[in-house]
Amino acid sequence: MKEQMKERVREPEKMQAGEQIKEQREGSKEGQNGRTMDMTVGSPIGHILRFALPLLVGNVFQQLYNMVDSLVVGNYVGANALAAVGNCGSMNNLFFALANGLSIGIGILVAQYFGAKNEQRIRAVIANAVYVLGGVGIVTSILGILLSRPAMLLLGTPDTILEDSVIYMAVTCAGMLGIAFYNGASAILRALGDSRTPLYFLIVSCLINVVLDLLFVLQFHWSVFGVALATIIAQFVSAGACIIYAWKRVSYFRLKKEEFKPDKQIIKRSFELGFPIALQSSMISISCLVLQGVINSFGESVMAASNIINRIEQLVQQPFSSLHAALTTYAGQNIGAENVERVKKGYRQSGAVAAIFGLATIPVAYLFGENIIGAFVKDAEVIAIGTKALHIDSLFYAVVGMIHVSRAVLNGCGDTGFAVLNGLTEVVCRVVYSQVFTRIPFIGYWGIWVTTAATWVTTAFVCVLRYMSGVWQPEKREAKRKKW
Repeated sequence: MKEQMKERVREPEKMQAGEQIKEQREGSKEGQNGRTMDMTVGSPIGHILRFALPLLVGNVFQQLYNMVDSLVVGNYVGANALAAVGNCGSMNNLFFALANGLSIGIGILVAQYFGAKNEQRIRAVIANAVYVLGGVGIVTSILGILLSRPAMLLLGTPDTILEDSVIYMAVTCAGMLGIAFYNGASAILRALGDSRTPLYFLIVSCLINVVLDLLFVLQFHWSVFGVALATIIAQFVSAGACIIYAWKRVSYFRLKKEEFKPDKQIIKRSFELGFPIALQSSMISISCLVLQGVINSFGESVMAASNIINRIEQLVQQPFSSLHAALTTYAGQNIGAENVERVKKGYRQSGAVAAIFGLATIPVAYLFGENIIGAFVKDAEVIAIGTKALHIDSLFYAVVGMIHVSRAVLNGCGDTGFAVLNGLTEVVCRVVYSQVFTRIPFIGYWGIWVTTAATWVTTAFVCVLRYMSGVWQPEKREAKRKKW
């Protein structure tokens, strides 16, 4: 690797060489740095899959976490309250995206410095993460509270659920600081190769959320306010517990007072890496809202079928999402270690795993699709529409896998600026394709799922093309920068 990379990633000093580095190179290790995993040696796909499994379990619990409020409200409060909680989802995601994106950016930096064996810079990133995440958490909390009513009015929220919607959004946004610090601590631990510990605290957070939901709703009768309060308490508890664990078990977190000196370069780089990812997530959310408007125009049966397909695809994408997170850490560590060829090997092997899983879903969808849709609803028309829609989309799940794999490598190697272009691609595709395909007489509402498939294909093509260009490689990125 070129000298530019050494200056950018390693900076002034490496970690002490010798036995310390030799020990860390052995792979997973317990002790002063917890369950860190060095992914710069050993089997690429072995590391990636071992890392991804706890993430997969965590993603399932995250889905449960998101469902708990709805389940408690729907069963013990009422339909209007349930509608209010659901109404806030898309808007809350826009606020959450910023904290999550910056957490990923911080994690990428830590992974690269870990791969470069630069302990000094790892500690500096962790110290400055306090300023980045704290600032973002406070600002988004204030904005979420102040904008809760205008945002709900902008969405055209019915008067019957307006007040509950405002309350739920305002209270959940008030907990953004907890979300930011939990995501940040988890991202740093994962960057160090520990994907298990964040899972444990996520499970604890889920259990706390369930208990408090039931307590606040059934005992205190706090309705929507109660479930929102339970959520933010659980988030702050999990954030505090994760940070305390990291401080006790991971030496990088045991910072001295003088190490908390703000580093403009690190703060700037955190935003450079994280903000494009946050913007990408926000743009995708907005494009989905636009597509939802098209779906709504075809009536309740199509809306119901689309909702079921979305739930199924959220589950199908969990292995891809887990692989994505694992590969991001893998790519970050190896690019920090200046091993481009090992990054390429991980990309190829992960792509093969994603393709195999995606292709395996096709016979399942065609053989059991009707039964799967029927588990959600008994309406014959909805089942018929949903089954055919599942047949269409399942043909392209392998393509979704390639999107995740390509994005993971690009992000892990620091090419996060591409995320904005990629997010814009999805927005344009969903808007344009939906207007074209659904207006063709013999396609009609099937154009909704044709739009989804075509969007995936186009997005995957752009992602793979970016990867093949090699721009993600530090020396090529530096050369391009100097050229301009």
